Amino acid sequence: MRTKAMRTKAMRIKAGVFTLSVLCSTMFVGGALAADSIGEPGRNSGKPNPLHNVYFGEQHLHTSASPDAFAFGTRNDADAAYRYAKGEAIKNDQSGLMIQKKTPYDWAAVTDHGIYLGMMPLLLDKNNPLQKTEIGKLISKGDHESGEAAFQQIITSGTIGVPIDYLVDPQVMKSAWQKQVDAANKHYEPGKFTTLVAYEWSSQPNSKNLHHNVFFRDDGPQRIFTAFDSVHREDLWTYQEVMRSLGHENFSVPHNSNVSNSAMFALHTSNGAPINRGWANRSALNSPLVEIVQTKGASETHPALSPNDEFASFEDKFVHLLGSGGVQSLIDKSFVRQALTDGVGFQEMLGSNPFKYGIVAGSDSHIAASANEEFNYPGVHGNIDYSPKVRLSGAGSVAGEPAVLFGSPGATGVWAPENTREEIFDGLKRKETFGTSGPLIRVRFFGGWDFDKDLVKDKDFVKTAYKKGVPMGGDLPTMPKKAKAPTFAVWALKDPDSGNLDRVQIIKGWYDKRGYGFQKIYDVAWSDERKPDEKTGKLPPVGNTVNIKKATYENSIGDNELSVVWTDPDFDPSQHAVYYPRVIEIPTPRWSTYDAAKLGVEPPEAVPATIQERAWASPIWYTPEPELVKRLDFYPGLQERLPPQGFSIGTLQHKKK
Repeated sequence: MRTKAMRTKAMRIKAGVFTLSVLCSTMFVGGALAADSIGEPGRNSGKPNPLHNVYFGEQHLHTSASPDAFAFGTRNDADAAYRYAKGEAIKNDQSGLMIQKKTPYDWAAVTDHGIYLGMMPLLLDKNNPLQKTEIGKLISKGDHESGEAAFQQIITSGTIGVPIDYLVDPQVMKSAWQKQVDAANKHYEPGKFTTLVAYEWSSQPNSKNLHHNVFFRDDGPQRIFTAFDSVHREDLWTYQEVMRSLGHENFSVPHNSNVSNSAMFALHTSNGAPINRGWANRSALNSPLVEIVQTKGASETHPALSPNDEFASFEDKFVHLLGSGGVQSLIDKSFVRQALTDGVGFQEMLGSNPFKYGIVAGSDSHIAASANEEFNYPGVHGNIDYSPKVRLSGAGSVAGEPAVLFGSPGATGVWAPENTREEIFDGLKRKETFGTSGPLIRVRFFGGWDFDKDLVKDKDFVKTAYKKGVPMGGDLPTMPKKAKAPTFAVWALKDPDSGNLDRVQIIKGWYDKRGYGFQKIYDVAWSDERKPDEKTGKLPPVGNTVNIKKATYENSIGDNELSVVWTDPDFDPSQHAVYYPRVIEIPTPRWSTYDAAKLGVEPPEAVPATIQERAWASPIWYTPEPELVKRLDFYPGLQERLPPQGFSIGTLQHKKK
């Protein structure tokens, strides 16, 4: 790892003057913890930290209690999942090898599918009549092909919303849910390791992914609400609201919007009506977060939606609707950045934002292991990808894509006073969160109106930022009369087991005076004394030290820590806006390149040999005072478009030749 003496650089870019502080290496200790740093003061005080510590964890994970995971050969349960997250070694069900995280997590949630929860293990019981059913016979064979055939029946059942009658036993599922709760409580160690009680609502009407994970602050209710109860998110929200009234505080997190076929962030409700203020309020109340990356791809944006974003194409090879047999997902209204931008448009049009999401990331692993480390990847779908040879074979799967197109899992950081269930839950709910593509990059993000340009170098940086502004996930306070534009303070620290940092960007979304959404990317801090191009304003690439054949790299480029105070040079006080930072690492080997090096073969051509890992922090929103807003009678950017020719709404029926 390269170290540098503390230094400060002053740079000028098209966006204006800013200060970039690049600091020396920070001493790291074991686990997901680090020594006190300028961005995390009071970490090691031994008591609750009013300035908040970061806690890394998993918010999306499947075990043998999920029917598809079981069909893929997974037998490890929630107990094994929590042990793995805590840093213990567990046995991979397919390879027989022991697998273990290098850096343990601070918290985790097991989110098994609500449909058929816990039913599948009964299929292996010789004394249970379920073993003689069609799916029971397939599961009992234990081979790859039979497992995929069973999975296809299960996912088809969920897609069309018709339960397989012999796999729906309310008493068994109630008992299975209690087993999940018991496992979470068994592994909950306040102050050391936190578990959250959760499950997945797996709505997938006509293969359009609308999955949400549901989290409870307590042990949760006795009965969960599944996609067999309803595939409409409005009905899920009703369940959440009823549970909340009964004392079970909760929230839900949508995920995999990249394969939602334009449904996740559509401009209409489930029944086709335009979004109104009441719907927007319910969405913001019940679903405060969104998953931005996981093993089935990144959902931040797409090159077609962000043509000027040189980093838009990231883990974007997973494109087909789950279980559809090859139907490619539509792009529009399927990605987070567009939703955040549309959200501020709705805020102006309706007075409420239906897409006011904080950011998290996860794995969606189906082997009870949150394997977020690129260099330590055991696969995520059991017998489909359990070894380097199988993963690189190029064979397809009923999950929708070949194993090589799956990315490594992401990770979520939560800023909270201490590591308890209540504080982790509350930190998530207030959106003081960030997601990463896997590495444990630390990110702070604050917004205000009068941050000093040298704030990020001050030993009281965090204390002052909380006092004078708002953290990630918050709303800028009312604009003072003398203020000209908002200021943002961002700080990022590298993962000691990953690449150095290339740059920090702030991404802005807004609706203009004609009623159209726009986005702009600002490079605000970077490494290695590079200078933006005078004509284009683009920052030159950081370089690439990766030895592809050996799957190695050097941290001789990039920096350990980047920080800056930035002022929006294009601010219009009459326009609603949303801002979020993106932190980019230097290039490092992708997991498939590590696998290729182990096998002594060339990396697969279907995916990049190197990637630039990254982190995204929850946004900060600006809402103008009502008298400044010139509300339009019509917002063309928030109007429905006709469906593609040959695609029938509500079906997967293609145009007949």
